This record gives sequence, C-alpha cells and structure tokens, in this order.
Amino acid sequence: MKVIDHINHSEKTLISFEILPPLKGKGIQSLYQHLDPLMEFKPAFINVTYHRSEHIFKKRVDGSFEKVVVRKRPGTESICAAIMNKYNVDTVPHLICGGFNINETEDALINLNYLGIDNVLVLRGDAAKNESSFEAEPGGHQYAIDLLKQVKNLNSGIYLEGELKNSMQTKFCIGVAGYPEKHFEAPNMESDLKHLKEKVDAGADYIVTQMFFDNSKYFSFVNACREIGITVPIIPGLKPVYTKKQINILPKTFHIDLPTELSNEMQQCETDSEVEKVGTEWLLHQSKELKKAGVPVLHYYTLGRPHIVADVVRKLM
Repeated sequence: MKVIDHINHSEKTLISFEILPPLKGKGIQSLYQHLDPLMEFKPAFINVTYHRSEHIFKKRVDGSFEKVVVRKRPGTESICAAIMNKYNVDTVPHLICGGFNINETEDALINLNYLGIDNVLVLRGDAAKNESSFEAEPGGHQYAIDLLKQVKNLNSGIYLEGELKNSMQTKFCIGVAGYPEKHFEAPNMESDLKHLKEKVDAGADYIVTQMFFDNSKYFSFVNACREIGITVPIIPGLKPVYTKKQINILPKTFHIDLPTELSNEMQQCETDSEVEKVGTEWLLHQSKELKKAGVPVLHYYTLGRPHIVADVVRKLM
C-alpha cells in the first residue's frame, strides 16, 4: 500500500519508523531484534536507508595502493522485501543519486517493482567521504528532482530504452525530503522552499522532514510551504537524544539547532543514562504537541535506540 493511501485513509496520526541496514557481516536477525519491540505499535510503514559505496585505498604488499569500492551497509532492497514478508508492513526504500548511473537506477526500480514495493523516498544523498561536495556518478543524476523525474517516467511506462513497446507502468508513491531549518547548501530558506516546490510540482506525493527538536520550526516550515502552494502532506521526522556527545554531533552532522532548554538540560546531566531520560521526555513532549496539531504521521528515526522510541510511542498511545 502506498504511503499517501495510508495517510488519506486514516483519520488519526499514524506512526512510522526509519532504520539502518545492518553493517556488512551482520545478519538480518539483528535487524529483526531492532524491529520486534516496535511492531506492537502497528506502524503504517518502515523506511530503510540506503548507503552509497565508498572508495578506500588498500596498501599492496609492494607498497603501492589499490582503490577499492566498499559498501558498509548493503541490502536496502532485500531488507525491505524481508520486512514486508515477516511483518506484513509496507516499506519505503531510500533511493539516492550518489553511486548510481541512470541505467542502474532504472534496474533498481524494476527490482523494487518486482518485489511488490510501492514506495520510494527520493534523495540526492550525501557527498562521499572523500569529496568536499556532492559529485554525481558518471551518467548519474546530480539533483533529486532529476531522479524523481526518472521514477515518474517509469510510472508512465517510459523507460530509458525508448523503443520498448507495451512497456509496463510502475506505481511508485514518491516521497521527498524537507528541511525545517533549511538545507545546509541552500543560500536561504526561500531558495530551499522554491526547490522543494519544484519537486512537488514534478510529482512528489509527500514530504518527510529532517529531524528537528523545536516544534515551532516545523510549524513555521509547514506554513511557509502552504503559502507558496505546496499542499502535499508534510511528515515530521523525530529523533531521540541519548548521549552528551550529541550536543555537538547532531548540529555538526545534520546542520540543525538544539533548543537552549534541551542543551542546558543535557549539559547538566552527569551520565548518558540521565541524558537518555531527558531526551525521552523531550521526544514525548514533541510527539504529544505534534499529534495534537493533527500531523499525518509521526516518523521516528530509531537509529539503534528502538527502546527509547517504543517508550515514547507507548505513552503517546
């Protein structure tokens, strides 16, 4: 079932989760152990992130270096199918520009369609670790909107091999990312919103936001979107904080602000267990306020802490 159909057919705020594929070398059982405590809440869908290949240099015996391509978290497509099979819940694989050319993208979409997966979250993706800025794969997409247009073409039965006759149409529901605190590469919020509207006008069905810790920023973002004619559902993305290190890591990594009240409370904590308690209460407060406001979905970035999210959702319900 499509994400947009879940939203349109529900009169209440839905719950969804986002997970990482296991590190290479780990079995899928570790993923099931992560998801098991969350399934009691009957999530409408589960997002599975995609991690691009990286280039590393390994030293040969003769002292020279060999360039090697590695992926630390492979398996997004098959994980989505496994989750659907085990839990009977819809999944949303992330689809990124980085690491794919357009032919590989088309093949990935065909595979997803064969697996019965109706949803994708279209993202440009981050720059590779050895790049100062994002660089498209040769023959790949530079921007998320171009990737989105390729998905829309496939939904219309338009393949890269234009001479194909009686080609099958896919039926992907397409999500895109939104940034309540502005994408860090955008020169200003107005420019960021303009590009977001272009993606919606090109066929995006819904928006899911980057994590935020100040609900007022989400509400302001939604208002700004509505003012420029963006009418699709806007799903808030939420994440628990649980270590003191995150005071510095989260703003640096995700280009977001932590509210003064939250950072002050975390600074006063002596242990990470105390920080986790603060973070859990903060997430619960955010969730209650957003649910009261009637958001379509509460989307939780679980990222290795499913018990925190489970505690919050249990109290919320």
